Amino acid sequence: MRVSVRVRPAASRTRVGGSYGDGDQRSLVVAVTARAVDGAATEAVLVAVADAFGVRRREVDLVSGATHRTKVLEVDIDPPRGAARLAALLAV
Repeated sequence: MRVSVRVRPAASRTRVGGSYGDGDQRSLVVAVTARAVDGAATEAVLVAVADAFGVRRREVDLVSGATHRTKVLEVDIDPPRGAARLAALLAV
């Protein structure tokens, strides 16, 4: 399942939830405490998303956006379960 995320690096705490954008272009907001230096924020995002979806870190891969705030991730999860979890996280 592909998930579009909008990263907020250097946040006061790590948090996954909320949406950025409108309609079909909505992205899941992921705030991480790591700064955007040497891929630290990207790795923190992968860990946070894995925790939020209840999967292992190795089941979340970066598809695009390594150096951008908007990233596309591939989450290895059962589609109905993943869609339900994504909807819940976007509604936060």
